[in-house]
Amino acid sequence: MPGHPEVRIEPHILDELREICLELPETKEAATFGAPVFKVNSKHYAMTHRDKQDRPNVWVKGAPGQQEALAGAFPDRYFRPPYLGGKGWIGCWLDDTALPDWDEIEDLIVESYRMIAPKRLVKAMDS
Repeated sequence: MPGHPEVRIEPHILDELREICLELPETKEAATFGAPVFKVNSKHYAMTHRDKQDRPNVWVKGAPGQQEALAGAFPDRYFRPPYLGGKGWIGCWLDDTALPDWDEIEDLIVESYRMIAPKRLVKAMDS
């Protein structure tokens, strides 16, 4: 059975994501369904994708109500992703059309990590 085709994420976008994610304790980069993902303790907290219009994006776990607030206020930057959108995950467009705010995306990624990571790692970040 052949694997999934590789999902191409532009190098400058992947470099930004790596700079954010790989600084977080015990983060590992892997590929799921052919796309780069970042995980801690075998659980994904940031997953890259390309949509049907071939736009690169990353999905992160959001706090309750955060997805609706961001996608409602900034639909050119944020969206409800398929599959995990019903569980509060937030899709963030990463192409130049969206003019991504990398500081804001970093905050979302770190918050996603904090919700997914073991408590001992979150506690270590806070010390």
